[in-house]
Amino acid sequence: MKKKVMLILCDGMRPDSLSACGHPFILQFLSQSFASLDSHTVLPSMTLPCHLSLMHSVPPERHGTMDNVYKPMVRPVPGLFDQLHRYERRSAFIYNWEQLRDLSRPGSLAFSYYISCDDNDRFKAHQNILDTALVQLPLIDPDFAFVYFGLTDLEGHDHGWMKEAYLQAVKSSWDMIQKLDETFGKEYTIIVTADHGGLGRDHGGPTPEEMTIPIICKGPDFKPGEFHQASIMDIAPTIARLLDVPSAKSWEGHSLI
Repeated sequence: MKKKVMLILCDGMRPDSLSACGHPFILQFLSQSFASLDSHTVLPSMTLPCHLSLMHSVPPERHGTMDNVYKPMVRPVPGLFDQLHRYERRSAFIYNWEQLRDLSRPGSLAFSYYISCDDNDRFKAHQNILDTALVQLPLIDPDFAFVYFGLTDLEGHDHGWMKEAYLQAVKSSWDMIQKLDETFGKEYTIIVTADHGGLGRDHGGPTPEEMTIPIICKGPDFKPGEFHQASIMDIAPTIARLLDVPSAKSWEGHSLI
């Protein structure tokens, strides 16, 4: 059976929200995973710079996007989607925040699906991401699937990180993660992470609440246990290694295996 990887990212999901939200599946998932609850993102701890650093394995000062407006790179760095496509791996991307469209270059994806997650439709869009993954991924059969949930970040901005509405969004996201694991966990290595945390009703700064993220890896290449102080830039090299693809020479992160 060929190796497959699913990356699930919940925008703005702080590690301490995992215990605080009270979802019963989280402890089970952690017990089966190689997990860090004290890894770190990049500065500025904003959604688009963090995602570009995740997918290109370089800090924001290298890729050049320092806020949520994409800036083409002066010296381009291959992204994970590009690197996998170069080595004939098929990728799928399912997401509900439009600015993430710039994570891939034309032709690098076998499947892409976007639905708006604005104020009127956010809960419908949240569920729609799961429904699309459940229907489309078996049909497309990608080597790598990136599934993004944006509800946690929206609720953090509206109500405050670690407030009840935010924790309910985290809990709802873990309903989705549980369903994805139950459906695809025997077929895919699953990595769950976040792009950043949050403090008050915002993020972008250097505080531990904004910079600390979970990285949770479940699959046959990972021995269950804890690890510490990895970087969001280590995720792309890890996924490439799992899929037997070399890291791009310009990547600065390191594989976790």
